[in-house]
Amino acid sequence: MQVRGLHKSFGDNEVLRGIDLEIGRGEVVCVIGPSGSGKSTLLRCVNLLEEPTKGQVFVGGTEVTDPDVDIDAVRRRIGMVFQQFNLFPHLSVTENLTLPQRRVLGRDKARAARVAADNLQRVGLAEKADAYPSSLSGGQQQRVAIARALAMGPEVMLFDEPTSALDPELVGDVLAVMRMLANEGMTMMVVTHEMTFAREVADRVVFMDDGVIVEAGPPAQVIANPAHERTRHFLSRLLDPAMADVEDDNGREGDKGLKGDKGL
Repeated sequence: MQVRGLHKSFGDNEVLRGIDLEIGRGEVVCVIGPSGSGKSTLLRCVNLLEEPTKGQVFVGGTEVTDPDVDIDAVRRRIGMVFQQFNLFPHLSVTENLTLPQRRVLGRDKARAARVAADNLQRVGLAEKADAYPSSLSGGQQQRVAIARALAMGPEVMLFDEPTSALDPELVGDVLAVMRMLANEGMTMMVVTHEMTFAREVADRVVFMDDGVIVEAGPPAQVIANPAHERTRHFLSRLLDPAMADVEDDNGREGDKGLKGDKGL
């Protein structure tokens, strides 16, 4: 996957200001940065949920941003998992997985059910096939959402803060599924604040701020030994918020040791 010179504006607000990024087949890239830095907008531009203002996106050699591209065909190659689970509450878990397969891929009911069962097994939820979303925990619902995306046979998986809406004790199961996918060789772009996951699983970490990529490299470089002061400041606040500097209303730094994480 390649992103070249990507810009995105909402009115006068330029959210992405020239993003260049390449993700190789089977590579896992974690994108970190403060809220408002453009991370989620970048993901949404990759599968055209947001139309870029300028620039190009290529997936498997196909230019996603070509005006004549078959958007539906492109999106079938890109799985996306959101912060919220977006499951149909009136459908069972199996039906949530089979409906997109039948409508988008044209699979018959039997094949769609087999693919659904295989992917529920992959995420450890085979026993929940007939359950409804309301009976599942948030972590289980997110794993169903991952299985739903996998059932479409994507070449690339995009994750937009997939654990941010979960209670802390439920995060581990979702991250375990993502580790499994990484080990299987799935190409993944993950927007996350889970630094342990980024350290252990990512091939590269990309730090974004104010719509640009500030630095990128292996986790041992970007997380453990960042080159830029802005990255160091972000990580210090994220990893130890109790020691973060806080600013008063006039923008002056206050005492350390006060809890608060403005801008994350």
